Amino acid sequence: MTVLLDDMVRAIEAWLRILKEPEAYVDPNLDPVLLVPGIAGSILNAKDGETGKEERVWVRIWEADREFRDKLWCKFDPESGKTMSLDPNISIVVPEDRDGLYAIDCLDPAMLIGRNSVCYFHDMINEMTSWGYQEGKTLFGFGYDFRQSNRLKETLDRLAAKLDAIYTASGGKRINIVTHSMGGLLVKCFMSLHSDIFEKYVKSWIAIAAPFQGAPGYVTSTLMNGMSFVDGWEAYFFVSKWSMHQLLIECPSIYELMACLDHEWEHVPLLQIWKQILDGNGNSTPILETFTPIEAVSIFTQALSTNELSYGGVDIPLPFNKEILQWANKTREILSSAKLPSSVKFYNVYGTGLDTPQSVCYGSVDSPILDLQELPFLDATYINVNGDGTVPVESSKADGLDAEARVGIPGEHRGILCDKHLFRIVKHWLKADHDPFYNPVNDYVILPTLFEIERHHDNKGKEVTSLKEEWEIVSEDEREAMVGSISASFVGDDLSSSQDAHATFIVHPQSNGKQHIELKAVSVTAGV
Repeated sequence: MTVLLDDMVRAIEAWLRILKEPEAYVDPNLDPVLLVPGIAGSILNAKDGETGKEERVWVRIWEADREFRDKLWCKFDPESGKTMSLDPNISIVVPEDRDGLYAIDCLDPAMLIGRNSVCYFHDMINEMTSWGYQEGKTLFGFGYDFRQSNRLKETLDRLAAKLDAIYTASGGKRINIVTHSMGGLLVKCFMSLHSDIFEKYVKSWIAIAAPFQGAPGYVTSTLMNGMSFVDGWEAYFFVSKWSMHQLLIECPSIYELMACLDHEWEHVPLLQIWKQILDGNGNSTPILETFTPIEAVSIFTQALSTNELSYGGVDIPLPFNKEILQWANKTREILSSAKLPSSVKFYNVYGTGLDTPQSVCYGSVDSPILDLQELPFLDATYINVNGDGTVPVESSKADGLDAEARVGIPGEHRGILCDKHLFRIVKHWLKADHDPFYNPVNDYVILPTLFEIERHHDNKGKEVTSLKEEWEIVSEDEREAMVGSISASFVGDDLSSSQDAHATFIVHPQSNGKQHIELKAVSVTAGV
């Protein structure tokens, strides 16, 4: 939703006393919640084996790239399934401050400028504390070394210990788990391999933007070219895309995000390459070749066959790692066999409304590729589907579990964690509003009966957002029946962008102690 429309709706809600500003308080009756982030969503410290000293290596801005290469670059050990830092004296640990919340809140606490770029669960933690959750009592975090496999025994043992500790600290209350992105795969692996522990400790699981069947386009370009976690000017002070590429080639977690081979895709993820073919006379012809996920393995193998890095004066080959691929295929078998215990409620929230890479193409008819080893140095183009910009809707919805509800929210993969509509939904599912929508200050019950939002571009390229909400308010105080409207507009300083919003609301007469309220709003944004 555009900012203008969002502000307008909040103003109407506040005027009708549907929304009130949150007040800091502690509700001792809440069941405990454990937040689990996705890839790159945990602070990581490098621990020196000789001195025991710990230093943050993820995320940091000062000397980020050098420290990243020195401490986080790694090699996969097929026997243990663990990826080990190249420096044998270094071990990677996750800080446990604030009962695990410190590691998943703001990933660079020292950063002041551009702080939003490295915040993770920060907004959700603040929101949940306003509902009455208390750090260390009813609100906890679980960070982990995201380089590792989602079924690594060491990580799953830590998660089991965390659940036991929360269960004990809360006096035997079962736990609500809220995951984001790859955190959903980690929890699903745990549920599959430790179903007895999961059933004992877990009351509900809310998965947000989970790539249950993979993130095909995102991972294909990541394995071929690397990725950047920070955009804009901050990227110049952060880890380079090449340094990140060398790390991710040896990370089982990345291979576990490749397209699931057993899923019956509506839109099959493909790798396409415009190749330059020479005939016997030396004449060249561009040909588009297409590869399925299984066939694409041979392309990765050829393209990365000479990839290497230099560490401590030694050249280390880093080709596409087929041992990790075998490990990841086993992980996907574990994920596909997971069963939800009947006593656990599962909810799925997925992001929608954004172009999301599904298939990847290199080269073009005008610039075909002669040598596959050029691919790591080329920019890809994408065939997009609906999703959150990273995970396709098709993948996120296909959890394979008996869900209580699956809800789509327009938004970006990470940005969805700051979305007020997500907060409203999560609060309802966690029963943090009890009645379920009781306002203790004004002593009335708000029952949302409808929420719809739709966004599209018209034939002039303008973004049109439509919203419809309805409530029933149970109260002894009757509001005056009325029909009202409000309009607002905004024009950017450079006159190149503008927003117009209009909202209409209807307050119906009270009937049987209930009063029905309807809100319809639309905004049109140009210059986006």
